[in-house]
Amino acid sequence: MTDLHTNTTGATPRARLLDNYCRPINYLRLSITDRCNLRCRYCRPEEGIPFVPHDEILTFEEMERLVTIFCSIGVEKVRVTGGEPFARKGCLDFLWKLKNIKGLRHLHITTNGVETCHYLDSLAEMGINGINLSLDTLDYKRFQEITRRDHFEEVIQTLQGIIARQIPLKINIVVLRDTTNDEIVRLAGFAREFPISVRFIERMPFSGKSTPKKLVNGHLLQRLRTIFPSMKELRTASPSTARVFSLSGYKSTIGVIQGYSRLFCQTCNKIRITPIGMLKTCLYDNGVLDLKLLLRKGAKDKEIKSAILERIRNRCVNGHEAELFAKRAVEPSMASIGG
Repeated sequence: MTDLHTNTTGATPRARLLDNYCRPINYLRLSITDRCNLRCRYCRPEEGIPFVPHDEILTFEEMERLVTIFCSIGVEKVRVTGGEPFARKGCLDFLWKLKNIKGLRHLHITTNGVETCHYLDSLAEMGINGINLSLDTLDYKRFQEITRRDHFEEVIQTLQGIIARQIPLKINIVVLRDTTNDEIVRLAGFAREFPISVRFIERMPFSGKSTPKKLVNGHLLQRLRTIFPSMKELRTASPSTARVFSLSGYKSTIGVIQGYSRLFCQTCNKIRITPIGMLKTCLYDNGVLDLKLLLRKGAKDKEIKSAILERIRNRCVNGHEAELFAKRAVEPSMASIGG
C-alpha cells in the first residue's frame, strides 16, 4: 500500500511505501557484486564459493533504472554494498549517477576498506552521506586469521582517511566466539575519541557453508553491558537495526545489531536487491521477485513497480517466519546477498 506524506521541508507530498504490516519502507540495500577481496570466515568457506558469471549480474544501467523506480514509490535511502562494492570496476561512476536520482536523499556505502582509500576524495566531493567500514579487530595477525588475507594496513589507511575527511563513519564489528573483551574495548575506543558510531553485530547464518553449525547468540548485549557498565540506551528518531547506547566520557555511541536474534523486525524499513537482481523483503528469505528477469524481458516501469508493490504487500512478519518459509539446508554467503 502507499499513501502520501509531506516531508519536513513542506515540499510537495511524495509516495510513502507501506508493507502489509503498515511498516514504512524507505531504505534499499543494493548489492552490486558478489566479488570480494577478503575471505572472512563468517562469510565464505575457506575453499571459497563460485562467483556468479558477469552476464548474470545486473548491469549498472539496470541498477540505476531500478533505483529510480524504487525512489518513485517511496525509497529515500540507498546503501550500495557487495561483496565489496569497489571490487567492481565502475563503482565510483555509478555512485555519482545515483546521486542525481530524483527522490534519493541519502546515499551510503558499506565497504571492507581494502581499496576504498583511493576513492575517498571523490566520495567526499560527491557528499556521500555515510560510510560503513567493516573491521572486526585492530590486531594485525588476528585480521589475517579472520579475513584469510593480508590487507590490514590498507584498511587502516582507509579508516584514517575517512576520519581525516570527516565523512560520517560507522564501524561494523562482527563479534565471534573468540573475540576477546580487549578487542571489543579497543574498537569501542574509536567512539570515545572520535564522532564515530561503533556497532557490534551478532554473527548470522550466512557463511556459505553446506553443513552449518547452529549459532549460539543472544548474549551479545549482556556481554557488552558487563564490559561497559555505563551503557545507557538512547531512543532513535527513525527505525534502525541497531540499538544505540551512550557511554560516559565517549564522543559518540556504540550500537548493537541483533541480526540473528531478530529483535528489530517490527520496525524494519529495509529491502534488498542482490547482485543477480533478486528482491528480498527480508534478509532471511530466498528472494521474492526476479527483477532481472522483468528487466531483460522488456517490462515497462509500470509493470515492474506493480510487481514490487505486490511483494512488499505480502512481506513476512519477521525474520523467523521468513527463514521458516525459506527451508534452507545450505547457508548462503552474505556476499551473495549483500552485506
